[in-house]
Amino acid sequence: MSLSTQITEAMKEAMKSKDSMSLQALRSIKSAILLAQTETGAKEELSTEQELKILQKLVKQRKDSASIFKEQGRDDLAEPELEEAKVIQQFLPEQMSEEDVAKVVDEIIAQTGASSMKDMGKVMGMANGRLAGKADGKTISGIVKQRLS
Repeated sequence: MSLSTQITEAMKEAMKSKDSMSLQALRSIKSAILLAQTETGAKEELSTEQELKILQKLVKQRKDSASIFKEQGRDDLAEPELEEAKVIQQFLPEQMSEEDVAKVVDEIIAQTGASSMKDMGKVMGMANGRLAGKADGKTISGIVKQRLS
């Protein structure tokens, strides 16, 4: 079942159960997907990888907003953002642990022969490709910097 179909079904359930928070998050996913489809000018379906990138971006936006709100002492605004992030994360594959990400990064470093921070771009490119949807870019970046420094 495609992501769009899953989102539509989840929206129906949220409407039936009158869950406005979930409905809002699901509508934002649907909107982002439609926007991405129309950007290319074609009515083609997005690839799974493109859909995962959209979902990750939406989760990151929500978490960033929540952290800004918390810094400003606005927990009343941070909570809804975190709730929406949880709803969106349901459609992402299970995230890898830091240890698993570190193992993949170590393999990539061994393959490429990277030895310094100059090689970070090469390692990050391969790591992001291999771990797409399975790990947060911030986590990957932190581990790569740790290994190469």
